[in-house]
Amino acid sequence: MSDRTLKQAVEDELEWEPSINAEHIGVTAEDGVVTLTGHVGSYAEKFTAEKAARRVKGVRAIAQEIEIRFPNDKKTSDDQIAKRALDIIAWDSTIPKDKVQVKVQDGFVTLSGQVDWHYQRTDAEYAVRKLAGIKGLSNEIQVKPRVQALDVKQRIESALKRNADLEAGSIKVSVLNGRVTLDGKVKAWYERDLAERTAWSAPGVISVEDHISIV
Repeated sequence: MSDRTLKQAVEDELEWEPSINAEHIGVTAEDGVVTLTGHVGSYAEKFTAEKAARRVKGVRAIAQEIEIRFPNDKKTSDDQIAKRALDIIAWDSTIPKDKVQVKVQDGFVTLSGQVDWHYQRTDAEYAVRKLAGIKGLSNEIQVKPRVQALDVKQRIESALKRNADLEAGSIKVSVLNGRVTLDGKVKAWYERDLAERTAWSAPGVISVEDHISIV
């Protein structure tokens, strides 16, 4: 795929995504590396723009340079953001009570604490990501491992084999102290993301290092 074709494909996908305004987002492409520039009105919109670009076949890497610009009347103080973040986490029944802490500085949110499952970690991030006024989000919540490495490895490999969208034989899984490493080759970025999400779904996984390349 030529750089021009890839650029147009990413622009079309951004226009297609209903939850973002692509009018002020710029796209360049070079050798499979897509750069997103311009500005949006929220962190959620910035996150979604990158996610949309990842869906496009031929995208091998993304340079995220989109700025967040809030209207003057929509600026939110750090203490307001922190309170809203704590409230929305408390309202989510999937997140263990009092297990997640929130820190906000200059609009940048940091989540910390410890949970039993990766989905609880991601649910906390997903809930906070949608809040107005935030400029960035760092998820430092840790997952407490509860199972043996061999069991984790077997569960991930079995899940990969069950997925019709993946060539499981091309992906190698290794596990050490709850830390999963993925190696191999896939044909599209969505397959790489799918393999990574599959690995995260196993109980006891505290980190996933994705070395899968796109060919």
